[in-house]
Amino acid sequence: MNNITIAIDGFSSTGKSTLAKQLAKHLGYVYVDTGAMYRAVTYFAMQNHWVGEDFLDAKALVNSLPKIKLHFQFNADLGFAEMYLNDVNVENEIRSIEVSRLVSKVAEISEVRTKLVEQQQEMGKNKGIVMDGRDIGTVVFPDAELKLFMTASAHTRAKRRFDELIEKGQKVSYEEVLQNVEERDYIDTHREDSPLVKAQDAIEIDNSTLTKKEQFDLVLDLIYKFHND
Repeated sequence: MNNITIAIDGFSSTGKSTLAKQLAKHLGYVYVDTGAMYRAVTYFAMQNHWVGEDFLDAKALVNSLPKIKLHFQFNADLGFAEMYLNDVNVENEIRSIEVSRLVSKVAEISEVRTKLVEQQQEMGKNKGIVMDGRDIGTVVFPDAELKLFMTASAHTRAKRRFDELIEKGQKVSYEEVLQNVEERDYIDTHREDSPLVKAQDAIEIDNSTLTKKEQFDLVLDLIYKFHND
């Protein structure tokens, strides 16, 4: 099979990254978690006290973008690539509820999106890539051969995210996570620059009642169908 570009968009906590990792491993493709890139920039802004619940110094962050170096490094033990910020592994730090609360605010900044989209397009220029995020099929790779749009109810997504955070030892309440999911949905779909929308040629998958295996098998069938058409 010829290598293709697989773009996976959708709401937060719909399992986009899990699916993308599964597909990349099965197909021998490169996997890029664009959400991790935005989370890393957010973490950088938090470290410099440029973003918080009630403030955002966008100018300071934009001026410091040239100082932000992002790269993924494959971890053989985990089976996927981890996020590095200025040569420091920040994979665990960027998954916290604190970063989740602020990432949509940082992702709204046009200069941040421009910088990261350029890096993402460079990563995928040779195809053979699975990339997930909010604007992959609409902005980053509008010509991707296969576009998926993942969705599920807010309560289902909050429960998944809550279980994930508790498993990692973080102290959060379900109500707190649900509020975060709903707030991110609103910001992601209402921002001026690259809002979260389903690409016209994307296949929508509601995975509210699907297991990870059922979802994987469904998408794998779509990939093989694409190659056989």
